[in-house]
Amino acid sequence: MKTEAGARVPGDSQIGRPSHLLTMLENKNGIIFGVANKRSIAWACAQALAGAGARLAFTYQTERLRENVEGLAATLGGDTLLSQCDVQKPEEVEATFRAVGERFGRLDFLIHSLAYAPREALENEFVQTTREAFATALDISAYSLAALARSASPLMSDGGSIVSMTYYGAEKVVSGYNVMGVAKSALEASTRYLAADLGRLGIRVNAISAGPINTLAARGVANLSTMLKHHAEHSPLRRNVEAREVGGAALFLCSDLSSAITGEVVHVDCGYNIMGI
Repeated sequence: MKTEAGARVPGDSQIGRPSHLLTMLENKNGIIFGVANKRSIAWACAQALAGAGARLAFTYQTERLRENVEGLAATLGGDTLLSQCDVQKPEEVEATFRAVGERFGRLDFLIHSLAYAPREALENEFVQTTREAFATALDISAYSLAALARSASPLMSDGGSIVSMTYYGAEKVVSGYNVMGVAKSALEASTRYLAADLGRLGIRVNAISAGPINTLAARGVANLSTMLKHHAEHSPLRRNVEAREVGGAALFLCSDLSSAITGEVVHVDCGYNIMGI
């Protein structure tokens, strides 16, 4: 597979996955928030986790989105669970985790791949962000991590792993990212505080900072094509990250291989974050 800069991505042959990866999460149960379509980062995570033997639950925000998520989940086979869950509705969050407890008994990991800001908050300068847009972006993109962790932790009776998705715009100003950068900063700070709170229960909390990927959500950022080109030209690996590589990092963070890692922001961006001028 060729990337934008012409470099070949290691390990993208059709030989198949190493046999030890096929059982890495055997007998493990997880829930994934944020699958929108087959191009979404959440779906790449689902494929990696299911491919390692995990049993998965999926959520969808509204009934209109159910069919798409249901169709994707069906391709994985096995005992999957679907639940409607708008994270701004506490009763739906409660019902979702109740369903997970009834079906799976316990939970071993949670993937949080949720972010939203009103379009005008991304199109205008950050200084023009309204109070309502700010509150919405922070609620859905950051506070939801704490809310979901609070509901998930009682089901993580044997410890567990919570993984969220962030971006470099949380650390540095990225043109057009605006209020979402502020929300991702809050998400990363929440990761550290949740890790401190939940560590005594054996629950690890980490975030993956992925480089720009052409997903449905990312298309809300006005200069996405420019970002992709810039990253490919300036990252040490001279290419953009692929969704499946983020899925691989999620698999690592949900597995026992990362048993001593918590409170971290793991960059999966072809090294872009290390570069200066």
